[in-house]
Amino acid sequence: MTVGFGAQGFEIAIYIANRPPIEPYPTLDHLRPLSSGEIKHIADQTGNHWRKIFNVSAKFLFELQSDVEFKTWQMLRDQSLYQAESPMALLFSKPNLSEPNRIHIIAGKTYAQELGLENLLWLDPYFAIDTDNKVIVCPYLDYRQLSNARINQLVGLVKNLSP
Repeated sequence: MTVGFGAQGFEIAIYIANRPPIEPYPTLDHLRPLSSGEIKHIADQTGNHWRKIFNVSAKFLFELQSDVEFKTWQMLRDQSLYQAESPMALLFSKPNLSEPNRIHIIAGKTYAQELGLENLLWLDPYFAIDTDNKVIVCPYLDYRQLSNARINQLVGLVKNLSP
């Protein structure tokens, strides 16, 4: 079962080992799009940790999309990220690698090790890839770990896996 934030039909999944620690997220048992203002609510209630996760996600998606309708990554975050029209989902469930035409991004080397993923080729200390299953392991969604330069590297890896 797919559990997390996003809409059916997403093209890119980012998998993360934790969830926002406020209701109803700890018991969420399905995939659902976020509503307008929900990212701000989560960030306001949980502090800087989740704000960083959403900001880094938005920066990544903004850099990935060349035909973005948003002028800034902040606008993308507030108006589209993980909502019904977003091509990306943030998932708390384990990856289902049998889903065709999806790119799977595992946030954090430690989480990737916990998942026991095989066939990973480590490109450097931060990124690994499994081209057959369209899996990328990247640093955790934090400014220091997934810096702007590493976001650009992740964008390049995703574009290489895209049809």
